[in-house]
Amino acid sequence: MLDGMDDYEKLGAFYLGRRYDLAAGERTDDLVLVDAKDLTTHAVVIGMTGSGKTGLAIGMLEEAAIDRIPVIAIDPKGDLGNLLLTFPGLTAEEFAPWINAQDAATAGKEPAALAAETAERWRKGLAEWGQPPERIARLREAADFAIYTPGSTAGRPLSVLKSFAAPPPALRDDRDLFRERIQTTATSVLALLGVEADPLTSREHILVSTLLQKAWGEGRDLDVPALIQQIQQPPVRTIGVMDIDQVFPAKERFAFAMQLNNLLAAPGFEAWMEGEPLDAASLLYSPSGKPRVSVLSIAHLGDAERMFFVAMLLNSVIGWMRQQPGTGSLRAILYMDELFGYLPPTANPPTKPLFLTLLKQARAFGLGVVLSTQNPVDLDYKALSNAGIWCIGRLQTERDKARVMEGLEGAAAGGAFDKAATERILAGLGKRVFYLHSVHARAPVVFQTRWTLAYLGGPLTREQIRRLVPTDGAAPTTAGAGAAGAMRAPLATEPREEFVGPPAIAPGIPQYFLPVAAGEGDVVLHPHALGVADVTFSNAKARVDRTDRVLHLAPFADGPVALDWGDADGLVLALEAIGQTPPEGMRFAPVPPAASQPKAWPAWGKAYEKWLRGAQQLVLWRSPSTKLVSGPGETEAAFRARLQHANREVRDAAVEKLRAKYASKAATLQERLRRAEAAVAREQQEASAAKVDTAMAVGGALLGALLGRRAVSATSLSRVGTAVRGAGRASKQAGDVERAAGTAEAVRQELAALEQQVQDEVAALDAGFDAQQEVLEEIAIKPKAGGIHVHAVGLAWAPFRRTAQGGLEPAWE
Repeated sequence: MLDGMDDYEKLGAFYLGRRYDLAAGERTDDLVLVDAKDLTTHAVVIGMTGSGKTGLAIGMLEEAAIDRIPVIAIDPKGDLGNLLLTFPGLTAEEFAPWINAQDAATAGKEPAALAAETAERWRKGLAEWGQPPERIARLREAADFAIYTPGSTAGRPLSVLKSFAAPPPALRDDRDLFRERIQTTATSVLALLGVEADPLTSREHILVSTLLQKAWGEGRDLDVPALIQQIQQPPVRTIGVMDIDQVFPAKERFAFAMQLNNLLAAPGFEAWMEGEPLDAASLLYSPSGKPRVSVLSIAHLGDAERMFFVAMLLNSVIGWMRQQPGTGSLRAILYMDELFGYLPPTANPPTKPLFLTLLKQARAFGLGVVLSTQNPVDLDYKALSNAGIWCIGRLQTERDKARVMEGLEGAAAGGAFDKAATERILAGLGKRVFYLHSVHARAPVVFQTRWTLAYLGGPLTREQIRRLVPTDGAAPTTAGAGAAGAMRAPLATEPREEFVGPPAIAPGIPQYFLPVAAGEGDVVLHPHALGVADVTFSNAKARVDRTDRVLHLAPFADGPVALDWGDADGLVLALEAIGQTPPEGMRFAPVPPAASQPKAWPAWGKAYEKWLRGAQQLVLWRSPSTKLVSGPGETEAAFRARLQHANREVRDAAVEKLRAKYASKAATLQERLRRAEAAVAREQQEASAAKVDTAMAVGGALLGALLGRRAVSATSLSRVGTAVRGAGRASKQAGDVERAAGTAEAVRQELAALEQQVQDEVAALDAGFDAQQEVLEEIAIKPKAGGIHVHAVGLAWAPFRRTAQGGLEPAWE
């Protein structure tokens, strides 16, 4: 058992286990720690079933959570949900709901008895590895844990097909990444349909890619109904230089659209449309900005559905990554268990180019990619040579070992690599024993994995997953919720007489038409007042000087005050998307009498400017501890997440500075220790030689005196005396050994004291900063004097769609 937590709770270090002596077949007391920032060079975990690979991965992710580093964990087998099975009390009652009744029956025990035994086993296991129950509580407090089940409502559902969201501007501006995003999305959709499409020759792939490129290039999202509609009636007339009807005739496009529509209408497929939108930021951080460990369980999906989901997820992760500033510290981890089929050596599934992009580029953004598999022969080792950390467990076949050796040689990148020694080590690995090769370490090590804080109960069933989902029925809010500009839909509550075609409006009243989103149901356009303005905020102390374009939509009232801008909502819509010509065949609600008077609109324009002056403000947050201020448009949750990472960057830099500060002194002490230990060895050798010489001399003299043919003479007695004096010298030599050993021990103590001093100073750098607990100061910035410029105030026709219950809901994009 360890002496205490201080042995391994080192700043920015992940506690993986302890060194293992293969020759002796036992673990030693030497800790195996990995610097968190080393994981930015990515890691690979390989081992056959039963090697302890999952336990190692879960332990690594637990360390990340304790360090408040968010994690996205892709779980094809259902094992990673065990991360949520943490029981601080370590009682039988906590374990009981997760004990498999069949396992109890096989063991010939009652489930309650097996639960008690399991709780005791976990208590002892943690104690042997120096981990008190308080560490479990610390894990649960440090991060938010969630389990998602795309295509199922067993866990938190994820809406994957509801919308193909446009990539962020940074990604759209990178032509290569944008093209790759379009191609992988199109390939993933077609794979879900069972269509193996070549991007260069498949008409289906070319058409879907063209539709995505047009919508995303204009910054617009696409949903599935809109995609089906555009397949039948494309918004483009040519593909390349040829007419679209020549490339893909209308009749065949209709059949393709029906294929996608039938998939959409298949029983159970509506689960793909429900839940939170697939968004990497929301998976990494809770609505309050707390780091989140998101387990994405896909064990229930078919192969094509898994491939589709993983590709869509990786697209989202890359989009999020490209929006982050560069860093040398670990910002987040993307982990995938059982990589088989997603990064093969020869085939090219839609996930392969995405993983290659991450392995090559994620380091610069602080995203660590950790990949795990039990099938090394099915991986692209040229790609995995980008990984700086390899954890190799027990392997099944000689072919597996050969491929692993190939990957390790590639990862060594021409550095020192002892192939023969490595082969011998890999041949002797047992359960939970791994070979760790890191480009950040001087030499590889063999270690045994630590006991996990979470209970490893095996793959979770759907019923077990349901128990882990909040039961309040409230869908979790996305990370961007509550941001400035969020829309409160101005629902029309009372039906009015409607007309086909726009009513006659006086020429002096400008009209605007909001774009109609694709969907089912009758659409009616209702009149509202639209205000468009530029608002400038300036504050030297907060270093803010920016101008925002704002759009507001206000409903008309039936009372004496026909228009009150206080009822307006912010409109999240590009001004370019608002038309000035009426759509054909649309139904219109009547215009209130006051809104038909041209003279009313100038007054409403002045009222809009006055309202903006009092109502508009830019709210920023300031961190008292770091003095950092949130950026304009940055949500409080996003700011807290940035604070947490900024603290980690400062911490990592300070740790490196301390290490550099003490490196010279440590090197001097290590050299003194080397010389002292050499002196001990030399004195021991001389002392041993002196003892042997003395023994031989005394023995020879006595034998000569006692067994000689002549009587004992003065000469023979003198020889005995000389030998005895040699024994005195041997005794002195032994004293020299003792003094040399004392010198070496003194140097060891100096070195240990220095190491403790470094650890104490490093620990002092981290006061347990938790961005979730800090009370932020709110900075409210009003528009600068003369900083409001109203561009337009006019009559806006907003589309509403009639619901099955007879009400109306917003229907604009």
